[in-house]
Amino acid sequence: MTPKDATAGRGGIFYGWFVLVGVMLIIFVVGGSFVNSFGVLLPIVCEEFGWSRAIVSGALSLGILCFGLPSPLYGIFVKRFGPRFTCILGNLLAGIGIAGVSLVQDVWHLYFFYVLIGVGGGFGGYIAATTVINNWFIKKRSLALGIFAACSGMGGLVYPPFTTALAGAVGWRSAWLILGSIIVLAAVLIGSVLLIRNRPEDRGLQPDGEPGNPLRDREMQDKNPKGEPSEPGITIGRVLKQRTAWLIGGLAAANAFTMGTMMTHQIAYLQDIGFQAITAASTMSFMSVFGIIGSLLFGALAMRVSVRYLASAAFIVQIIGLSVLLLTRELTFIFVFAACQGLSNGALQAALPTFVGAYYERGRYAQVIGVVFPFQVTSNAVSAAVAGMIFDATTSYTAAFAIAVAFSAMGVVFAFTARRPRSV
Repeated sequence: MTPKDATAGRGGIFYGWFVLVGVMLIIFVVGGSFVNSFGVLLPIVCEEFGWSRAIVSGALSLGILCFGLPSPLYGIFVKRFGPRFTCILGNLLAGIGIAGVSLVQDVWHLYFFYVLIGVGGGFGGYIAATTVINNWFIKKRSLALGIFAACSGMGGLVYPPFTTALAGAVGWRSAWLILGSIIVLAAVLIGSVLLIRNRPEDRGLQPDGEPGNPLRDREMQDKNPKGEPSEPGITIGRVLKQRTAWLIGGLAAANAFTMGTMMTHQIAYLQDIGFQAITAASTMSFMSVFGIIGSLLFGALAMRVSVRYLASAAFIVQIIGLSVLLLTRELTFIFVFAACQGLSNGALQAALPTFVGAYYERGRYAQVIGVVFPFQVTSNAVSAAVAGMIFDATTSYTAAFAIAVAFSAMGVVFAFTARRPRSV
């Protein structure tokens, strides 16, 4: 195959866009089943088994911790074996775990399967997927990451009502068996096996579709965009010695706390204040529509505007939305909250990989994102459990949502002050 042929890809289209479709399938079906569907499972399981919301939320929290805390190891694994292999292995485990939820009879069963889902999603999900995007795009990286994050928002749009309807039609056990089967088909067979390829250099390409010489590209793969030799060996300690990594981690954690609180408890909260289950689920879908818009806007604007300014503005919108939620029970204003929350979440989901991709060289992306990502995941996991405990203690979510506002305010500071490091 000549470089020109390779550039054309399938039907004359740069193959990187097909790779992007592959990772979008992964984030859509795995994220939709793992996180977005849990809000549907929560009240059903609590009612059937008599478990508290804090206990059930803890399963998701533990799964998210397993998804994110070992991220430095996942990053090393991705760099050594390639993201395509880790996508196949990890998503197969995640699909088995989701299907296994259908067998739950005791609370430890739920925890076991969500650990399996978390580990599988960690190996084959966010780090591997964004590494693939970072490998295939440079000039259009923020746009590609914005599209990727928008597809994550699509999971939030489709899966809550889909899972609600599915559970109502066939029962929640059969519903989770079907969700697991969808992961194996879409994320493993189509997304990972058929579409994903590790690097454009493997097809005689350069990022963004520029023709390349395969031999030259292999020689250059460990060099930065300026063509200067990369410094060998970025370590966890080396990254964390710099203020930038802590600030990026801090802004990711701030958004994750709010996102984790709302994704896990929003449906239950709206039902508590008098809305029907399908109405509560529809507000989550409405939020996801605006999340898609937020991700796409962020990806497009980040090609022209500083990512620091865009992320700061997103946190301000998030604070406005949460304030509206705390002050009203009118459905119209609930949708105003959902729009603000969706725009901010969508933008900030795209912000983390954009910050890392813009601030650190391409060949080290998997290692750096593996170091920073646990900030986000830990905060997300803790938020679900904290909100559940607050509700169990007070029979109200008011204090939990107020804490989320405080985290969003800290996010403004972290985002605005996160500047490019002088050296890695």
